[in-house]
Amino acid sequence: MNYRLTLHTLGGLLLVLAAALLTPVPVSLFFRDGLVFAFLASATAVGATGFAMRRFIAAEGDFGIREGFAIASLGWIAFSLFGGLPYAIGGIVSSPIDIWFETVSGFTTTGATILTRLDDVPKSILYWRAMTQFLGGMGIVLLSLAILPMLGVGGMQLFRAEIPGPTKDRLTPRIQDTARILWIVYMGLTVTVAVLLGLGGMSWFDAICHAMTTTATAGFSTKDASVGYWQSSYIHAVITVFMLISGVNFALHYVALRRGFRAYWNSEEFRIYSGLTVVAIVAVWLTILPQYESAAIAFRDASFNVATIVTTSGFSTVDFELWPLFSQGILVALMLTGAMAGSTSGGIKIVRIVLISKHVHLQAFRLIHPRGIRFNKLNGKTVPDDVIHSILGFCVMYMLLALASILAILATGVDFVTAATGVISAISNIGPGLGTIGPSETYAHLPGFAKWVLSVCMLFGRLELFTILVLFLPSFWRR
Repeated sequence: MNYRLTLHTLGGLLLVLAAALLTPVPVSLFFRDGLVFAFLASATAVGATGFAMRRFIAAEGDFGIREGFAIASLGWIAFSLFGGLPYAIGGIVSSPIDIWFETVSGFTTTGATILTRLDDVPKSILYWRAMTQFLGGMGIVLLSLAILPMLGVGGMQLFRAEIPGPTKDRLTPRIQDTARILWIVYMGLTVTVAVLLGLGGMSWFDAICHAMTTTATAGFSTKDASVGYWQSSYIHAVITVFMLISGVNFALHYVALRRGFRAYWNSEEFRIYSGLTVVAIVAVWLTILPQYESAAIAFRDASFNVATIVTTSGFSTVDFELWPLFSQGILVALMLTGAMAGSTSGGIKIVRIVLISKHVHLQAFRLIHPRGIRFNKLNGKTVPDDVIHSILGFCVMYMLLALASILAILATGVDFVTAATGVISAISNIGPGLGTIGPSETYAHLPGFAKWVLSVCMLFGRLELFTILVLFLPSFWRR
């Protein structure tokens, strides 16, 4: 493990965070909410730390896979620590665990919050919450590769550690070019959403904040009622469509723009993702229809809430805890699946579930035909056994982490439904759960230890479990 090179690179990432902390300053000045000093002081502290690490810790040696995983993991932890400074300095949140929880939830694009009465929260803080999710959406490390080529180290290790999912599509020969391409697509979608929402009746401030958290499939809103505050079918439709678009592999978006939209349908994962979403929407719609006077409004709410859960966005328009249990069961199942690998969503990912299903079918085939020759395939190509093994390992770790976390939260006296759905929501980076943390509630009432456990789950889930898990291996830290 090259400690000097790792710390030197982390210093560069902190400089990125310092620059991001300056962006709420104009917002604070415009709305006169009195938090200019809080953001300037936070940016100064983070910038000074990053500068010192860059200036006094020289980068030496080669950049390897261990350094890549360390920077990805420690980078998220550092951002979650330093990114909470405005909450503390501005006096918005007093409890350290609440500050940590809110910031982790932001950078991991989970969307679980401890803040209440958002209408009374300063606008610059609401903007900063959205900014943390916007940055976390595509990934802080990927952002740094795009705008900080002066880091002077190889980037493929970081790319492998950061991009969600079991497959990494390298679009160009140079990793910096790949990062720029993905961010151009990401920015293009965000600007489009902001314009459409602004033209649809949202204030431009709300439109910008919701655009950042929609493309990031994140879920922080500027209103207590989330998107349900705007009883506009147009606004609901725009966010629904772009949540689903953001649940698609961003590399696939780029390929489709260059080679034609048929590229989407050529992707087996995209076809299953689309089919699963449509089936879930229809099933939920038919189930909740008796509770609505209008079939159109029922379809709108079913579409929005299925989209927000399958893409792990976490917005809400209604309290789906009031829906029939079958509908709630569908939503919980979608919490586990997530959307496509290479998107900004969380969860297990559709491609993993597809490959596990194929592997189960293959094992059954081999029992019947022990001499038969057949392989797991995706998009017509054979999937290597090591990929299947890594997916199986991921799913086992996912279940073990979920079980241990549920038991830990139950020990604090939290009820089972809240504990179970809270853990699934945290690992899948969704936001709302069921029980006392439904779409109309917050996480503020949970015991401090439960918030700590859920914060750890968020980090593990955002970084695909093993990126952080390897840090606990003694051999990882040996030189």
